Parts: sequence; C-alpha cells; structure tokens
Amino acid sequence: MLFKSMKDIKPKLIRLFKEGYCTPQISRIAINIDEPSATIHYNIKKLEKEGAIKTYKAVFDYKKIGEGFCAFVFIALASGEYADPERIANSLARHKEVEGVDILAGDWELILKVRTSDQDKYFEFLKKVISVEKGISKTDSIISLKQVKTEFVLL
Repeated sequence: MLFKSMKDIKPKLIRLFKEGYCTPQISRIAINIDEPSATIHYNIKKLEKEGAIKTYKAVFDYKKIGEGFCAFVFIALASGEYADPERIANSLARHKEVEGVDILAGDWELILKVRTSDQDKYFEFLKKVISVEKGISKTDSIISLKQVKTEFVLL
C-alpha cells in the first residue's frame, strides 16, 4: 500500500506557536512537582484569570526555523509631536520580524529585538520599517552572535 506524504504545515504551526497557541502539559507538571492534576489545573486557571500568565508559547531554536539572524536595535526619538515612545513602540511591534519592544530610560528611548533569516532581510527591515517611522532620530544595531538562554530556557 502506498502512503501519501504528509502535508508540511511547519510554517503554519510556527506562526501559531509564536502567537500563543500552546498549552501547559498538566500531567508532566503533576509528575514533576508531585501534585494532583486538578490542583495544578486550578492554580493555572487562577494565574490566567489574574493576568499573571499572558500566554503560552514555544521556545524555538531559531536557526532551525529560518530566523537565525538576531539584532537588538536601540532607538532614540526626535523631539516633537511624533516622538511618543508608546505610539512608536506599538507601531513597530506590529511587524512580524519584531520579537520584542521595550521602552527605556537612559540614552535610548526604545529597544527592539528583531529576528530575520539573514542580514539582507534585516537590512530590508531597516529600510522599509525603521527608516520610515516618524519620530525616530537615531538607531544603533547590535548583532547577536549566539543565543545561550531565552525565555528562561538554556539552549
């Protein structure tokens, strides 16, 4: 009997996992901390209701999913009506390449964590997104050479 090959849905799964379509494995947690599953489930639901848990997501080996190039972008804002850090942070956060955005105190107003497949895609992101955003006066990119720990997970 011949079998049809399975459909490759990895890109769809990765997108959903990034958006929080993961759930805790209650039975594994129960074994690890030696507590009943019902107690774990109750406490997780309580943390979710309180807003302490925002979402569940997968921790990736980014090289294996084609997003191995990582840069941190420090952003200084110009003065004036367009220089609202929250507006700019929210605007930049909408782009799929942006993994994280923080508003800072100090010499820089924002920091972005950006992931792309390579430096060419990163350069395109800078040209098409950062350079056209109103209110940005200066940026500085720091390239990550190797990620050792992320989301509290050693890699």
